[in-house]
Amino acid sequence: MNLHTLKPAEGSTHNSKRIGRGQGSGKGGTSTKGHKGDKSRSGHKHKIGFEGGQMPLQRRVPKFGFKNINRKEYVGVNLDTIQELIDSKKISGEITKEILAQHGLASKKDLVKILGRGELKSAVTITVDKYTKTAQEAIEKAGGKANTL
Repeated sequence: MNLHTLKPAEGSTHNSKRIGRGQGSGKGGTSTKGHKGDKSRSGHKHKIGFEGGQMPLQRRVPKFGFKNINRKEYVGVNLDTIQELIDSKKISGEITKEILAQHGLASKKDLVKILGRGELKSAVTITVDKYTKTAQEAIEKAGGKANTL
């Protein structure tokens, strides 16, 4: 390998000429940035969404409503989904948040709420954060237990 055989990697260069590296390039002096002004200076950055002084879109669009920052979001898991897992012999006996997370129904950190769609035929003990009344009644009717964390 010699100095005269070195060349950039394939696809790494897009311009055939390095622009603005002195008078020899034919674009020297201003480095294709024009004369004066903010954009000709080094370190120029503009805010995301800046529209040249015009009121930006995110400020023009009307805002309304209220978003409660303390709201607790629960991931819903229906009884028929649990019954499908029991029928396919993937789970049995005791069901916890960790077991539901292993089967992709929630993640480890999610708050889980059991919902009452479908019916439960098996007697299982379920331990999660919350239940609907219909879900709790259906679990107890099937002979299981509904424990909360």
